[in-house]
Amino acid sequence: MSQPTDQPTDFNVGANDPLDNMFARLNSHMAREVPDDRIEQTEDESVMEFASDIPDGWLEVNHTEAPSLESKTFFPSVPESIEETGMNTVMAEGLMLRYFLAKGEASIRECSKHVRLPYNIVQKVMKTLKDLHCVEFVGADMTHDYRCRLTERGTDKAKRLAEASTYYGAAPISLRDYIHGVNEQSIQNSHPTPTQLREAFADLSVTEDMLERLGPAVNSGRGLFLFGPPGNGKTSIAERVSLAFGEMVWIPRAIFVDSEIIRIFDPLLHEEVPLQPDEGIDPMSLDQRWIRIKRPTVVVGGELTMKMLDISFNQGTGVSEAPLQMKANCGVLVIDDFGRQQCGVDELLNRWIVPLEKRYDFLNTLFGKKICVPFDQLVIFSTNLEPRDLVDDAFLRRIPYKIEVQDPDMHQFKMIWKSVLRKKGMAENDEVFEHLMEYYQREKRPMRMCHARDLIQQVENYSIYHRTNAELTLNNIGLAIANYFSVM
Repeated sequence: MSQPTDQPTDFNVGANDPLDNMFARLNSHMAREVPDDRIEQTEDESVMEFASDIPDGWLEVNHTEAPSLESKTFFPSVPESIEETGMNTVMAEGLMLRYFLAKGEASIRECSKHVRLPYNIVQKVMKTLKDLHCVEFVGADMTHDYRCRLTERGTDKAKRLAEASTYYGAAPISLRDYIHGVNEQSIQNSHPTPTQLREAFADLSVTEDMLERLGPAVNSGRGLFLFGPPGNGKTSIAERVSLAFGEMVWIPRAIFVDSEIIRIFDPLLHEEVPLQPDEGIDPMSLDQRWIRIKRPTVVVGGELTMKMLDISFNQGTGVSEAPLQMKANCGVLVIDDFGRQQCGVDELLNRWIVPLEKRYDFLNTLFGKKICVPFDQLVIFSTNLEPRDLVDDAFLRRIPYKIEVQDPDMHQFKMIWKSVLRKKGMAENDEVFEHLMEYYQREKRPMRMCHARDLIQQVENYSIYHRTNAELTLNNIGLAIANYFSVM
């Protein structure tokens, strides 16, 4: 906790004010002009924020040569001024006013940590707010870190701002910087090798033939159809594809378009990967508005609606939420059980026919502005229905890879069976396995990849119930078969 000093609590700025001295030292490197290409259009100008917000080379990615990982490593460096954050002073002031409205009283350093901006930037904004009589300084510690609170004037202004948006979290980044970050970490820049693909599917029983078909599809970074009978691991395959592209990417916690803030980071879909001491990365050199996550794999099934593919606005908080495909950028988007969504197949495909081919998407903001954002993910449609029964030839042409996940043969099934037993710590029993194979032949029932896992799990559950060691017997496998296949 900050310790009070004998300094006066009346912090009117004077000739000997320590704040003036500190900010004078900062002015030399913080007073920079905003580059022309960073000035965004206002709502009164064109509603199309397109060419001005797309970095050169984004629309066309060269696939002829895989760049080295070192040359394409993206690292969000800490900004040194308000201009380098992409925000203007008014936006930064509003963010901090809402912070102090929610917190009541806090130090400049606490505010800096919360909004994830460097201390010197927050300090400068707070001095401006003090000069505007919106905040007052009520104490300081030995490091000249001042405690602040809103004045009556500042409280009124903060309340007006909160009526439009209650957001006071991490400072957002600009749309242009977001596009640059996606471009630098694009899956188009990653070309997994056969070794990387095998590592990604190490915990699955995937044949070399399947890997040979998946490899080019994953390298393309474009659309992929996985189809075939249920229970053969289509979803499991789709969920592991992102591992082949590399482990981690950086995403912003939020972005802004004009005055609208759009959340990108979603703890339900994204898994944070904190920096480790042995990585040799100085956290002080990192722009804390970005967060490192595992390369995203977003899976959506029958609950998918068209609203989930557009920017959504929360009336209660005044904060917008990025659509699913935007949260999946630099990763994989899996449409599971394709054909069973709440939205119509034709409606969904018409929505994505351009993004799948052009690799960019158009979204409408709350204020009616149309923005162009990257559509940079491998979209995997997983279905147990026949693709030709779902979509027409025009759409199938835009999904260049259609891979059938077939039933396992007896050899592959036995490999899966043995693998599950090893994981469960259970001994093999050839008599039990032969009995199971006779059942499949007698009933003319096709084997599925999931059967070995599910049947052995039933045997294990039977043993747990009877407080006995889990082992395969003709009796308990017979019970498992009766329970599992009774209505199939």
